[in-house]
Amino acid sequence: MTTPLGAILAARIAATGPMPVADYMAECQLHPEHGYYARREPFGPGGDFVTAPEISQLFGEIVGAFGINAWRQAGRPAPFLLAEAGPGRGTLMADIVRTARLDPDFRAAAEICLIEASARLRAVQKTTLGEDGRGAVWHDRLDDLPAQPLLLVANEFFDALPVRQFVRTGQGWRERMVGLDAEGALAFVAGPATLGANDLPPGHASAPEGAVFEIAPAREAVAATIGAHLSAHGGVALLIDYGHLRTAVGDTLQAVRGHEQADPLAEPGLADLTSHVDFEAIARAATAAGATALPPMTQGDFLIGAGILERAGRLGAGKGEAVQRQITDAVERLCGTGAGQMGALFKVLCLTGPGAGPLPPFSAG
Repeated sequence: MTTPLGAILAARIAATGPMPVADYMAECQLHPEHGYYARREPFGPGGDFVTAPEISQLFGEIVGAFGINAWRQAGRPAPFLLAEAGPGRGTLMADIVRTARLDPDFRAAAEICLIEASARLRAVQKTTLGEDGRGAVWHDRLDDLPAQPLLLVANEFFDALPVRQFVRTGQGWRERMVGLDAEGALAFVAGPATLGANDLPPGHASAPEGAVFEIAPAREAVAATIGAHLSAHGGVALLIDYGHLRTAVGDTLQAVRGHEQADPLAEPGLADLTSHVDFEAIARAATAAGATALPPMTQGDFLIGAGILERAGRLGAGKGEAVQRQITDAVERLCGTGAGQMGALFKVLCLTGPGAGPLPPFSAG
């Protein structure tokens, strides 16, 4: 299928040559006229995918309760930045702010900041937050945050940042590019850029021809920005995404449209492009910038350790069978390890600045 963006990219490639996968991802997601986030409503049952906050209020309530405890452990700084990177429709922040009513001092000290470049999504977030978002400030980039203590949440934010891919060929590791096949359709090709052995993960020497290794300079730069802010001003960042705990060889680039997997090259601008997050690389970049990275865990372990089962019991107490079943199904989807469940696929990394104090359910390392 030819899309308007696909035609634009094909013409560019025909004129100037293949483009890196990272550039292709960026164009597909952020092209000002035809990019995915410029045109589509991706979230919820009527969109292309459902995020954890859209599954149940329990997710945001547990994240909010964790944030309140983190703020207390850090000495109750006032004011502080309560920030979210990539807030989607604003559902998670709305649930966090509602949970903040448990501690009026926390809510009074919090200055809500949302990192969102899309004008369309900013409007949606403002509507979702309503009165709870009174005084909220929007920023285009994390670099724009004021120099204050920070409590940051980033749920399914890093996965959409572009990655570079390198493919093993008979001539060594070469950068994977998007070019054109004999019929003029978009196709993967091997480009001239290479990777040295020191830049590849353990086990790369035994990878077969055609194997793919991903690096994500854009993600690591964002992690370094977060780490530097935490180091300089204190605070905590909770990063939640699907991915792997150790750097490894593997092609994880994927496209999703209508809740189904799609060909990443088939419909540029109409499908969401993401790849799995390398949490080891993210932690390494943040710690190099001065933050402390607590040992990461699965989303299921985090939510259960932070009290989702107890909260679900209270939420369902006295409710009818249908409501209780809905709550149980939501907990299973958020915490379970089976097909279609998020508990094992998604990981949670906690970054801290100085003086953060103990933060259960994370260990001190």
